[in-house]
Amino acid sequence: MKKIILLTIIILSSFANLFAQSEAKIMAYNLLNYDSSVDTSRNTHFREIISDAQPDILVAVEINNQNSVDVFLNNVMKAVNSNYSAGDFIPNPDAYYDYKENAIFYNNTKFRFISNTPIHTALRDINEFKVVHISTGDTLRLYGVHLKASSGTTNENKRAAEVDELRIVTDALPIGKDFMVLGDFNFYNSSEPGYVKLLNNTNTGYFLDPINQPGVWHNDISFSLIHTQSTRASSSGDFVGGGLDDRFDFILISQAVKDSGGIVYKTGTYKAYGNDGNHFNKSINDQPTNTAVSATVLNALYNASDHLPVIATFQFFNLTGINDNNLSIPNHFELSQNYPNPFNPSTIIKYSIPVVERGSSSLYNVI
Repeated sequence: MKKIILLTIIILSSFANLFAQSEAKIMAYNLLNYDSSVDTSRNTHFREIISDAQPDILVAVEINNQNSVDVFLNNVMKAVNSNYSAGDFIPNPDAYYDYKENAIFYNNTKFRFISNTPIHTALRDINEFKVVHISTGDTLRLYGVHLKASSGTTNENKRAAEVDELRIVTDALPIGKDFMVLGDFNFYNSSEPGYVKLLNNTNTGYFLDPINQPGVWHNDISFSLIHTQSTRASSSGDFVGGGLDDRFDFILISQAVKDSGGIVYKTGTYKAYGNDGNHFNKSINDQPTNTAVSATVLNALYNASDHLPVIATFQFFNLTGINDNNLSIPNHFELSQNYPNPFNPSTIIKYSIPVVERGSSSLYNVI
């Protein structure tokens, strides 16, 4: 019987909003005990920061309750851009911390919120926020964390135990999933068991530090550019003093987010927002003049929280090809070794596409 093998290469392409929505800024920010029933005077400062940074996703920690989420959404986020929304809020169990919760805010023209799944620990919940990038359909899991504070072996072990609960979840994910963990980790150095466990690649649910700067971050001027606490030299109320001398806040990414294709961290965009590296043990708005952001934003960072936000840019690559509405073909393709060979029954297909996107090839055997 004669068989006819039809080889079809499908290159699906959609250029609508490709360049406008191929990148997204993701921010982690400790809001310092944000309680709308006690004090909303900091909203002005938060608005300045959000307006300047323009994050597409904000994962916030130390926000106290549903009403505080609503007030922050309406009086900070939406006051900057009406397209911001908040994901479902789930408080910590009453038996644990019933305050200082995690929340997510997002640009609803770029992302669709799917779910908030708490991961219970002996202390605060870790929240798995799942979102979908609208133009590409890629799913991203963001794990919002606020690990145990303070130095010492006992507290280090408590942070490590919280990380253990997170790794149970991420190790169970299929290989190649896009995820990240972000928030306030309270790590003092890269030898802490919690940090080591996050990066342990024995199983597949490990994380990578995008800037890869291991060491003793606490009170070491060589890490001054990545320190996130404190924004002020002197303590005041809930604000911790001491100046910028700790790297407590992080965005850590999965291997899939580091690898090319799909969702990818854009190299060089990770920063402690507003930190110019010249204010070690000083207030963020002290001399010498901080050139990282404007004076207005510096004052806002000083007055809003004792933590700096951490922000990074991520690229979302569209699946490229041909469809009925928008035909696009490769510049060139070749078929190699496309003849019967029982010792090497393979065909090599080479093609190039005139845009930087993901490609998909499908083969059909028509008899």
